Parts: sequence; C-alpha cells; structure tokens
Amino acid sequence: MQPTMEQEYIDDEITLRYRYSLGEVAGKFMNGLREGEILATRCSKSGLTYLPPRSYCERSFERCDEWVRAGLEGVIEASTIVVRGFEGKRPAPVAIAYVRLDGVDSAIANYIDGVELSDLDIAMKTIEPGTRVRVVFAAKREGRMTDFSFLLV
Repeated sequence: MQPTMEQEYIDDEITLRYRYSLGEVAGKFMNGLREGEILATRCSKSGLTYLPPRSYCERSFERCDEWVRAGLEGVIEASTIVVRGFEGKRPAPVAIAYVRLDGVDSAIANYIDGVELSDLDIAMKTIEPGTRVRVVFAAKREGRMTDFSFLLV
C-alpha cells in the first residue's frame, strides 16, 4: 500500500535551547545595544566601517582597529515583507530591511515598524531601496538584535 500525501508528514514540536558564544566583537556590539548605541568597527587601512561589526576587513585583510558609533538614521538597501510567521517571533506579516546607517559602509537587517501592511504592494513601495529610516531602541534592552528596529523617516 502506497502512503497517501497525508501520511508523509508528521506534526511534532522541536525545542532548541542554546548558549551562543558572542566573542569579543559581537559581545561589544550587543553590550552597545543594551546601552542604546549601535557600534561598528572600522579598518584604518581601508577606511571601511562595518555594521554588523567585523573583526577583520574584507578588503585589506587587516584587523579592524577602531570602534565607532553608527548614525541613528540611514537608507534602506534592500527590503522585503515576510508573510509567514515563525514561532516565537513577531506575527506575520512583518517588514524587514537591510539598512546602511549613516557613517558606515555596510548594511544591517532588522524589522521596520510602523509600516501599514494591509496592502502588501503599497507597503513594498513605502520601504523601497533609498528610503530613509531611523533607529528606535526598545524601552527595555537586553543586548540583542531585538533591542532596536527601524521607523520610516
């Protein structure tokens, strides 16, 4: 007897708990978020500033040797609207963008709050590349990426 399509799937629950070692660079970045600032690393040899911060420069292959505060406004480089939810995360739909904050040369991803998502085509136009956004910190910060999000300017 061949299995039916209904028999090829099982529903189950998987719970994963883990302890992630942040290391020197990510640890300093997350501590900055807890303090309400976004820190980036800079390579003095290439002049590039990285956010999320990196230990080494992808251009010079030298160690990034300086910490700088990123601007709290920036430009959307790429964006999307996620229409399927993930357990434990914000309910869908959610707007997400890679944003290049002022003063840095790379982009960081996070949620964009305050976007009207009832019409997804219109919503995508409001978060198109080139749109300016600003950082908004959570009232209670825990040293996680969820400590901040973006708002349209």
